[in-house]
Amino acid sequence: MKLAENTETLAENKILILYILNKVNKQISNDALLKLILAMTDMNYFYFQQFLLDLIHDGYVVSYIKEEEQVYSITEEGKKALDLTEDIVPGIMKLKIDSKLKPVLDNIEDSSSIVAEYTPRSENDYIVTCKIIENNQTIFEVQTFAGSPEKAKAIAENWKEHASEIYPKMMELLDSKN
Repeated sequence: MKLAENTETLAENKILILYILNKVNKQISNDALLKLILAMTDMNYFYFQQFLLDLIHDGYVVSYIKEEEQVYSITEEGKKALDLTEDIVPGIMKLKIDSKLKPVLDNIEDSSSIVAEYTPRSENDYIVTCKIIENNQTIFEVQTFAGSPEKAKAIAENWKEHASEIYPKMMELLDSKN
């Protein structure tokens, strides 16, 4: 699909993004929104980004930083625009979205509930932050230092792979009365 190929296709894709944001009914990260879109349609990543920027520029979607991550949600103006234009999205596509949205969203939320990031403070000084997030709330967070980018990356990857084992052990140690 060429970007300037068909105005109806462009409008349909923008409305599709609004439709999904409206169904999600909460803020969502760029990555999670892209995963939802790709699960429903074969939209190109670059077109997706352009459509999202257009929707933000037009005031239909709001973008802001939450816990160091860019998140998006539909605005009241976006909901009004969706009400007026929702018929452009084919019924079969709406049915597909309505039936697939919850399982895909649950899968995305499961994968994003364990977070590890590392930030350089100097050439050989990194802060590694490991988190567990449930329902958009951080329920556990720990920070540590690493002396090299390799060590910081190893700690972050280890957390992502083994958080389900590490977290209960840490809580047991923190909660023990020995």
